[in-house]
Amino acid sequence: MKHIASLITAGRIVGAFALLLIEPLSVPFFVLYVLCCASDVIDGYVARKTNTTSKLGEILDSITDFVLIAVMLIIFIPLIALEQWTLYWIAAVAVIRFSSLAVGFVKYRAFASLHTYANKATGIILACFPIFYQLAGLNVTAVIICAVATLSAIEEVAINISQKELNRNRKSIICRL
Repeated sequence: MKHIASLITAGRIVGAFALLLIEPLSVPFFVLYVLCCASDVIDGYVARKTNTTSKLGEILDSITDFVLIAVMLIIFIPLIALEQWTLYWIAAVAVIRFSSLAVGFVKYRAFASLHTYANKATGIILACFPIFYQLAGLNVTAVIICAVATLSAIEEVAINISQKELNRNRKSIICRL
């Protein structure tokens, strides 16, 4: 019972890598993708309900989110014709994210990926990529996702620069909880 949340998170890593072996945009792909996305919500809920939250669990959750996003980029970038401005924007967001992690590592000597509302919003929007893509097209979807991801990345680096102690669960730059 003590490790259920971590097992769910670890299952998301396995599921993310399994997505690389399944035909993209097929029914099995979407089923596994939805399970991976759902596990991101479920693991935190289970950890809080069973009072088994931990720093290791928070770090594992952040790493797993990164793995799933990286896998999705590996799958989708070759499949869709992204314009060069989109690729540059994605690269800029990645640089800001890595800068935030570098600041956190130097300042706190720890992996400093935060669970802010903006980061959660970015995760939700990324998870909904296939839906937005079908409804609004690639360019509109890219602008929405990249804009939210940029704001959340800037907020995270600002929090890591400004807070004195690492608080991975800080909800926003405005709110200190």
